[in-house]
Amino acid sequence: MRSLSWTRVVPILAVIVLALTWGRTLPPALVGVVTLFLAGSVLAAVHHAEVVAHHVGEPFGSLLLAVAVTVIEVALIVTLMIAGATAAETLARDTVFAAVILTCNGIVGLSILVGTRRGSVVSFNAEGSGAALATVATLSTLGLVLPTFTTSHPGPVFTPAQLAFAAITALALYGLFVAMQTGRHREYFLPVTADGEVIEGDEHETPSAGAASSVALLLVALVAVVGNAKLVSPTVERLVDIAGLPVSVVGVVIAMLILLPETLAAVNAARRGRMQISLNLAFGSAMASIGLTIPTIAVASIWLPMPLHLGLDPLHIVLLALTCIVTVLTVVPGRATLLQAGVHLALLASYLFLAISP
Repeated sequence: MRSLSWTRVVPILAVIVLALTWGRTLPPALVGVVTLFLAGSVLAAVHHAEVVAHHVGEPFGSLLLAVAVTVIEVALIVTLMIAGATAAETLARDTVFAAVILTCNGIVGLSILVGTRRGSVVSFNAEGSGAALATVATLSTLGLVLPTFTTSHPGPVFTPAQLAFAAITALALYGLFVAMQTGRHREYFLPVTADGEVIEGDEHETPSAGAASSVALLLVALVAVVGNAKLVSPTVERLVDIAGLPVSVVGVVIAMLILLPETLAAVNAARRGRMQISLNLAFGSAMASIGLTIPTIAVASIWLPMPLHLGLDPLHIVLLALTCIVTVLTVVPGRATLLQAGVHLALLASYLFLAISP
């Protein structure tokens, strides 16, 4: 019966649907079918990510999910840019920035909101979360803010040398953080009690599924998520165009679809009182999105026919700065309340509203 579990069957069927419909124009009914398999793959990905996390422990489980999702996200961005998607020159910037805002405000806010249902305060490790936030803020500024102010090339565009420097710096910082998270300071990224004591184990029974099969099914589910998201993206682009919305909304929708597995996993962790895992997923996803996307598009820019607009406009720079300030104030005490959840969700709502009505 385990082999017939929906968490095993749905991702495989979703990949089959992806293979049969790839490169075709989908009628509305088929778009609905693809969307259903997309949703099922998201839920299956969350399940297998939690199984793997139980087997390998934290913070390796959170790191695996964040990196797996981001690697396939990067592949999707590059594929859409090469295919000449709408506003391809700004697609990477819009998607990465959306990922940063959705993780630092959406995932963090929702996790605190769910976590405070168990009590008035949620606790986490300020040292680990603060280090992760510092890395996210640095990567965001170097990769998304500086291109707006450099003067060697007109417009929010890096010169080839500047892009190479930003790519190497992003990859180095991300690699250094991963080494710290999984090595010398691993205890900074483990869940803590209200008294600040590290929780090494987990109160739930280890799932019976093998780690190897769950890793394979997690990757299959993520391929299904991203591939089917690409299939429905032309429909999203048409709807955005018909509604008269800015083209940057496409990047927001893509980021929301891709981050669904991590969002659900983070909320589930917060529901179990593991707020640190939720923050690991949030900041790890933002960090991986920048640290892996910038180097990849730097290499891909050799073949891409259009310039890469990485610099944010003044409106988004203000939102990024406010997000960093608010998140610092949330993380530093090592404790958060419902008020912090409300502030982060208000920032998320502001971003979504201004994406529609800039």
